[in-house]
Amino acid sequence: MATVKPFVAVRPREDVASKVAALPYDVYNRQEAKEAAGNEPLSFLNIDRAETQFSDDVDTYDPKVYEKARELYEARKAEGVYVTDGERCYYIYQLTMDGREQTGIVACASVDDYLNSVIKKHENTREEKEQDRIRHVDTLSAQTGPIFLAYRSQEVINGIVTRVTGDILPLYDFKAEDGVTHRVWKVDDSTDIEKIEGAFAGIGEIYIADGHHRAASAVKVSLKRREEHPDYDGSEEFNYFLSVLFPDDQLMIMDYNRSIKDLNGLTVEEFLERIQENFSLKPMDGAGHPEKKGQATMYLDGKWYRLEISEKLRQIGDAVDSLDVSLLQDYLFEPILGIGDPRTDERIDFIGGIRGLEELERRADSDMKISFAMYPTSIHELFAVADAGLLMPPKSTWFEPKLRSGLFIHEI
Repeated sequence: MATVKPFVAVRPREDVASKVAALPYDVYNRQEAKEAAGNEPLSFLNIDRAETQFSDDVDTYDPKVYEKARELYEARKAEGVYVTDGERCYYIYQLTMDGREQTGIVACASVDDYLNSVIKKHENTREEKEQDRIRHVDTLSAQTGPIFLAYRSQEVINGIVTRVTGDILPLYDFKAEDGVTHRVWKVDDSTDIEKIEGAFAGIGEIYIADGHHRAASAVKVSLKRREEHPDYDGSEEFNYFLSVLFPDDQLMIMDYNRSIKDLNGLTVEEFLERIQENFSLKPMDGAGHPEKKGQATMYLDGKWYRLEISEKLRQIGDAVDSLDVSLLQDYLFEPILGIGDPRTDERIDFIGGIRGLEELERRADSDMKISFAMYPTSIHELFAVADAGLLMPPKSTWFEPKLRSGLFIHEI
């Protein structure tokens, strides 16, 4: 059963929360991060990506970058930008995007639950990407970017969330530059805390929705601290990692689309003919998203087409093989376009659905040749893959809205 604990949060003062809150560190390249951090001195991005404080000739992973992050964090605390709550609490974090709300519990999840697969994964991680966050967390002795977790909706938790958000004024209530509204409530009533902790203890599976690298990094720092403290008893803060847990019925997964550089030596006519070996193909009047699972839309030479994956192919294989992203990879991208390993092939690029169909057109008309719009993977497909102990293909899910960093910090 899952261990999901209240914690002592370090968080920004109410009057500066909107200035501190920042998009996750990994949505920016270095230049974008530098520009965004420079526009707001209090932005947590200055701490999350401390290379922004140096000239471009300083390596992103230089040890002094992590020391600078620690220095900035300690300075902000000394200045009173951050406050430390005096008791262990849960928090409720609500994000509203385009009129759609999702409301989660901010808490600390168990490293042992991660190691024992109570917290389930659906994506591989890469060692080089983990190392950056390992060094960041270890140097600051703090987890600063929450892991996005999902669980099957639970009546007791839902009831507390509904009551608290309806009866109590939020600690934070602001709209970010991208139009997403963020609201936060503190749950400090001892009865509510006991009920929430007990409700999670009755849940058998929790799933990483987004943040596999952050989770893996937090766990590896925990294991390092356990080696350094062989007398640890499990109660230490390094045995838990910062998370926001959302019920499955509130989550939206957006499409994660593909753009490919060339037709692998084929003419347009030859390519369109090859596709129809396993897909039905119909021209469209203009740009459009796929309308259901088993469909994709394709943009090539200024024209849009609707692809329908054959029913026979959709019934083959396991929870991973039957995903739309897998079927396109296995029966189109690899055999026709020559994309053997989408994780490493430089001829394919992945474009989050938040960027729209216009971005797919732009890429195919400029540096790429052809773009595919996918039907979004569902949260239940994600659960099925994780429950089977399998892994999704890369870039199968795009969650929106993104959790902000800097609103909650867990010191270890």
